[in-house]
Amino acid sequence: MSLAVIGLVLAAALLHASWNALLKSSADRLASLSLMTIGAGVAAIPLVLLRPLPLAGSWFYIILSGILHTGYNLFLIRAYRIGDFGQSYPIARGSSPLLVALGAALFAGEQLGLYTVVGIALVSAGIVSLANLRSLKRRENLSGPAAAFATGAFIAAYTVTDGIGARLAGDSVAYAGWLFVLDSIPLALIYWRRHGRSPIALNQRESWIGLAGGVMSLVAYGIVIWAVTLAPMGMVSALRETSVLFALLIGALFLGEQLTLRRVLSCLVIAAGAVVLGMRH
Repeated sequence: MSLAVIGLVLAAALLHASWNALLKSSADRLASLSLMTIGAGVAAIPLVLLRPLPLAGSWFYIILSGILHTGYNLFLIRAYRIGDFGQSYPIARGSSPLLVALGAALFAGEQLGLYTVVGIALVSAGIVSLANLRSLKRRENLSGPAAAFATGAFIAAYTVTDGIGARLAGDSVAYAGWLFVLDSIPLALIYWRRHGRSPIALNQRESWIGLAGGVMSLVAYGIVIWAVTLAPMGMVSALRETSVLFALLIGALFLGEQLTLRRVLSCLVIAAGAVVLGMRH
């Protein structure tokens, strides 16, 4: 993986942390995620119109990924509703790189070198160490982390699906465009069924924030889809999940969250993993 690709994936991580911070601060997360998927879908329309159709072999993966993204969104809402953000986000993001690496090895035939395995392990361990694992001693506190881990499993599943699909599409940008257009429909329908109206209210500031978050998510994940056509999926996933570092900084600078010594040490472990991945490739 070239330094330019690494830089773009890290930029995607920053964008990902930014829209998750917007989601965290929202009072109605279903509405916010619905707005984000709609915003991403609308922003993706030019990609659909201006790029050639993805090749036939990729359409199964586009549809499957859309279903997996919907499952991810619903479990993300559940994880944030019943668990702490500071625990749910690291568990979800930290569990996915190892699952992606395993899935890529099983379904895409990717072979992982020693540096890649060490780098992914460091990033995952550092991210998970950010979660408040002491609370897991009490059985009643397991539902939040379980939902977060399920979210991580969905992340891994759609990442591997998109890695295979984008490689078959012949055009990763077109693949991303169609994925985001189709992904904008399910949550909007779920919100409409629950509330009897659209989540969009253009006279409200929250709607514009949610739509802007969707554009950020489109750019962030579009970069990831492009990157997995050039590099191993597990490595791209591990670099992407350094978004936790940016999330911590955003939390400390803008959300009034405390940056403890444990969190700083965890960040150093994540950074070390990213460096290992970059050194090898």
